[in-house]
Amino acid sequence: MSKEDIIKINKPEELSFDKRPESLAEKAKREYIQHLLNKKQEQISLEVLRNLAITDYGLVTDELRRSLWPLLVGVDVSTLERAPKLSELQSHPEYNQVVLDVNRSLKRFPPGIPYEQRIALQDQLTVLILRVINKYPYLRYYQGYHDVAVTFLLVVGEEVAFAVMEELSITHFCECMQETMDLTQRRLMFIWPIVNFENPNLFQFLQKSSVGTLFALPWYLTWFGHSLNSYKSVVRLYDYFLASPIYSPIFVTAAIILYRSQEILAEDCDMASIHCLLSKLPDDLPIEDLLKVSSSLYKKYSLSVIEKEVEKLIKLERQQRQREERLALERRKRSFGSSHTKGSYVLNHWLRQMVTPKAFFVTTAFSIFVGFCAYYYKNQTLSTGIS
Repeated sequence: MSKEDIIKINKPEELSFDKRPESLAEKAKREYIQHLLNKKQEQISLEVLRNLAITDYGLVTDELRRSLWPLLVGVDVSTLERAPKLSELQSHPEYNQVVLDVNRSLKRFPPGIPYEQRIALQDQLTVLILRVINKYPYLRYYQGYHDVAVTFLLVVGEEVAFAVMEELSITHFCECMQETMDLTQRRLMFIWPIVNFENPNLFQFLQKSSVGTLFALPWYLTWFGHSLNSYKSVVRLYDYFLASPIYSPIFVTAAIILYRSQEILAEDCDMASIHCLLSKLPDDLPIEDLLKVSSSLYKKYSLSVIEKEVEKLIKLERQQRQREERLALERRKRSFGSSHTKGSYVLNHWLRQMVTPKAFFVTTAFSIFVGFCAYYYKNQTLSTGIS
């Protein structure tokens, strides 16, 4: 990806790895999943596994995720490839950018881990990312990709994380890994028809503010891993996304905007205020409720219907932009005409001053004097040359 196409993402939120006491409902679900896994004679079907990941509390613990995330993605852990050494990948053109981003990801690692272990994890993260983009040259690394990769690295380990990221990169994140972010920015516009269908007043307010979709870009690119400050919330969302259709993050984004409607409508209706508000996710988001709303919205509105609405929005934006360009051109023309008229007036006034009788006499006398001097100088030169 060229420098012009790189979209900067703000510093990540610092992850909180605090372990809260397990609720009775979480305990019951964990024990149920463990019971299913202990049935050696029958494997959990993909349909059952997806349902477990989507419904309340997801897969509950990282220990269970370590076993079940690869199954959700379709990774065969018995055929994993050996990870190359970091030195073998240093010639990759994206190496410096990846290392730079990985070095910024300290807040995504558990606090208190020994320095040597953290350095080893950072090297593993760098190798993981470079392996994917080295294997698929048509995929471009983007800032935020490392936020996704570090989550899988922490949960399932280096080898499995590579296999998972490889699969997700050619499916879920493929649009994000193109030469430009055009497809991603277009995909983010799918948010607006959903919001409009559910809350037209909120939609009109947001459109009037001209907030755009930049606030949601880190959410989509990182599956909220960059923007949430609770590790538990991040891995819970990953449970949901791994078990849901590819564009589910769009519907979760719409659910969050709808949930915050009163807060949004209470703000000043300008881009700066609304962008600032939406860019910062609250710490107390009701994740489980939002995921239920997201699933409901996905069933309610088909992608084809949303796509048609997006086409209409793009057309309206293009027409608005053309009107603004025409108005700007007309303003420039009027400004040029005004300055041209003023310049003509100054020139004419100066000429009138120059052709007064007094000015005419002075100019004529000066011309005669210059002519006489030239005549005298010429004669003197000739006489000197002859002698």
